[in-house]
Amino acid sequence: MISELYNESIGLLKQLIATPSFSREEDATALLLETFLRQKNIETHRVKNNIWCRNRYFDESRPSLLLNSHHDTVKPNLQYTRDPFSPHTVDGKLYGLGSNDAGGSLVALIATFLHFYDKQDLKYNIMLAISAEEEISGREGIELLLPHLGTIDFAIVGEPTLTNLAIAEKGLLVIDCTAHGRAGHAARNEGENAVYKALKDIEWLNSFRFPKVSPLLGPVKMSVTVINTENKAHNVVPASCSFVADVRVTDAYTLEEVLETIRRHISSDLKPRSLRMRSSSIAIDHPIVLAGKALGKTTYGSPTTSDQALIPFPSLKCGPGDSARSHTADEFIYLHEVEAGIDTYIKLLNDIL
Repeated sequence: MISELYNESIGLLKQLIATPSFSREEDATALLLETFLRQKNIETHRVKNNIWCRNRYFDESRPSLLLNSHHDTVKPNLQYTRDPFSPHTVDGKLYGLGSNDAGGSLVALIATFLHFYDKQDLKYNIMLAISAEEEISGREGIELLLPHLGTIDFAIVGEPTLTNLAIAEKGLLVIDCTAHGRAGHAARNEGENAVYKALKDIEWLNSFRFPKVSPLLGPVKMSVTVINTENKAHNVVPASCSFVADVRVTDAYTLEEVLETIRRHISSDLKPRSLRMRSSSIAIDHPIVLAGKALGKTTYGSPTTSDQALIPFPSLKCGPGDSARSHTADEFIYLHEVEAGIDTYIKLLNDIL
């Protein structure tokens, strides 16, 4: 049975790789996934490009767990040497865009859902949610889907973690910053250079350290990732300079606290893009975490964000593949990692179901 699930999962993953599914453009993979599940006689539901379904013996009186991963991808970067939509296998590696992030986790979770779908008298209902727009934290992804699912007690979020247990995850605060000056001629002592004002603020963002350090997630991390002015002429002192701050927030602070601290210390105008992507965690003594530790899995705090940031109930991030490969050129996942992912998920759930 497990070998059959494994073979089907690799076949589905190859189909997903061959079907472009950029964020907000996931229609084709949504249809592919719907068709795959319906061929298994599973009733599926669709909200925009999000797909969800329940186990056969779903019982409203029982608690529910959610299996979630996403089917959208980033766009391939220019350093690809292989066709990103051609699922080639070489030396045990399956190459292709989205193979590692998060196709391997997605097909392994689907296989796990299929494994338990027909089983009766489970302690938990099992729901499968395949979300869109994860890569852009879009509002028509998991956030749109959750109200349709009812009460969920906890979730496993499929992302590449080498099947270890990410029991906490940093939140994300992206801030558009604008420093204001006064235009003038560069050859004369005129104007007030907004670039120099921006540089002072950028230096503060680079050097400031928030005093509280999370035991699981470490310090808050701030990076300036984009900077520009509206100037096209070299001889004009710029009146404004904009830059973007990428702030990874731990469970030691709320997004609002971090934003207010930054606002107090820099002179640029600040406009946060969202206050939605909050840090998340699950108790170290939660049954699913204990089950994973019993399998020899390590626990850690993840610096990267996922749909976990938009899930308002306890969640564990776990899946096959390596986060370090995500968004890289010639992305791949090892075939044995997919098999290990299925095995890990099934063993985790066996322990609590």
